[in-house]
Amino acid sequence: MPDAEGLRLPFDGPEAVRADMLDTFAYDGVEQEIRCETDEFSAVCPFSGLPDIAQLTITYVPDGRCVELKSLKYYLVSYRNVGIYQEHATDRILRDLVAVLQPKRLVVETDYNIRGGIHTVCRAEHPATSAD
Repeated sequence: MPDAEGLRLPFDGPEAVRADMLDTFAYDGVEQEIRCETDEFSAVCPFSGLPDIAQLTITYVPDGRCVELKSLKYYLVSYRNVGIYQEHATDRILRDLVAVLQPKRLVVETDYNIRGGIHTVCRAEHPATSAD
């Protein structure tokens, strides 16, 4: 078996994330909670260059705007070759969505596939709440 110790695969930096792809549409209906889920979210570990794959769940209560789903998909695909830590990816997705939606509430949760025997779940909320 080849020794891959020290091998680092090439990847893009966080500036390659395409937040400009996010689009919204007006919503003036009753207050509701909207949940978008995908098991296809992937980014790259900036330490090794290996893929990090996660179940991504976005839950929000709109305040006049909803995210257009095709634009959300394109935005998420822009992470595919971006080297970003799991925690930073979760935070970045939250911040980018809050910027375009200005929602009443928004939660981003990333549930990553096990790597190195460690299962990681990251959760970021707007407005921020205590993690007690």
